[in-house]
Amino acid sequence: MNKAKEFFMNKELLIEKYNVPVPRYTSYPTVPFWGDDKPDTKDWLKVVKRTFDESNSTKGISIYVHLPYCERLCTYCACTKVITRDHGVEDKYIDALLQEWKIYLNTFGEKPILRELHLGGGTPTFFSPENLKKLINGIKENAILHENYEFSFEGHPNNTTREHLKALYDVGFRRVSFGVQDFDPEVQRVINRKQSFEIVKEVTEAAREIGYQSVNFDLIYGLPKQQISSVRDTFEKVSELKPDRIAYYSYAHVPWKTKGQRMFTDADIPDSAAKRALYDLGKEKLAELNYSDIGMDHFSLPHDELFVAREEKRLHRNFMGYNTSHTELLIGLGASSISDAKYAYAQNPKEIHLYQAACEKGELDLVKGYFLTDEDLTVKRAILDITCRRELFFTDELKKYLPENITEELKVMKEEGIIELDEEKLIVTDLGMIFLRNIAKPFDNKLRYSQKGGDKMFSKAI
Repeated sequence: MNKAKEFFMNKELLIEKYNVPVPRYTSYPTVPFWGDDKPDTKDWLKVVKRTFDESNSTKGISIYVHLPYCERLCTYCACTKVITRDHGVEDKYIDALLQEWKIYLNTFGEKPILRELHLGGGTPTFFSPENLKKLINGIKENAILHENYEFSFEGHPNNTTREHLKALYDVGFRRVSFGVQDFDPEVQRVINRKQSFEIVKEVTEAAREIGYQSVNFDLIYGLPKQQISSVRDTFEKVSELKPDRIAYYSYAHVPWKTKGQRMFTDADIPDSAAKRALYDLGKEKLAELNYSDIGMDHFSLPHDELFVAREEKRLHRNFMGYNTSHTELLIGLGASSISDAKYAYAQNPKEIHLYQAACEKGELDLVKGYFLTDEDLTVKRAILDITCRRELFFTDELKKYLPENITEELKVMKEEGIIELDEEKLIVTDLGMIFLRNIAKPFDNKLRYSQKGGDKMFSKAI
């Protein structure tokens, strides 16, 4: 058997072995292990203030704003959203966001240095260009812009107008991410997201004409009715537009959490073998188009800042995904948003009426949170090193928290070729990039020692 064929067979066997439910590690501990007690707001704001004082002057802060409204339901989507065509909701929601921001400003005690801001949803471009400018200017007027600030937003190709792009560009946005998913008409029909290649092309070219420096496409594999032919056609069309970044996500089928996914059956969804074929094809096409694997579903062209940051080992990852800012304080504004203050996490209520009611009273209504121990902080750093820098050094601090049998588990991964390993460090190989979540899992003490888990807690790794 030649080496190429042996490598391919080994890879297929590894994918079969490791394609199990695993956390995505956007946080550590992961959300299911935060507990059900509501965090004390005063305790939370003390941690926010501590993190702000320690890091604002050197690193600045990040802000994530959740804009939950959509005019149509995309049936595959598991995000927090509200379907409505009533745009009268915009003003009240923006007022609530600015009220919440005021609470944090009062906590800081001085102007924050704004390093990173991202608008997510829902559909951020549900809001009018004028209201988006009102929101961003309301945030900026009490902040200092970092010299290397980055503003980005998620745009729905069908309703992101040139006016949206220009308005957001004028207030500092230079990155945009378009949800493409798949160009096949049948797939689009089933997931209720009909958008032609011409529309995506028009909005992509408009963004570049206006001056946006980075365009990302979100693509999904494993969608209902999706086939090899549709993924191949999607990548052929994407190759014409050559976005700077591509996120190639696995569709997570969680109908017990998301009602929209109950509109199609398991028979509509590619089985494990078919889904792996879709994944392999996508990876093959990404390589052909010169996209580099940044990690956990993210790919970029060599000129992009994410690629440069990966090469220089300064990638960072938080609830907004991979980034280069490496801030220690992420403030989440809006219904369902999660904040990360290095030593603690906190989440707002998902119900918009509860969120707005609290903001109107000048209060935070935190429904979930977690305060990290010294062990949690050490493990969190270890998992970030694996998922962002592809290497982990076994410091004396980390060794105190490693389980007894982890060495044997890691030795198996070394034999499989997904990591390099010695007594001092772990390095993720090129093959191991597929299995980043699996490589991080042995260090997850919360998952290891808990009775929680199972097929309905986390999506599959691939």
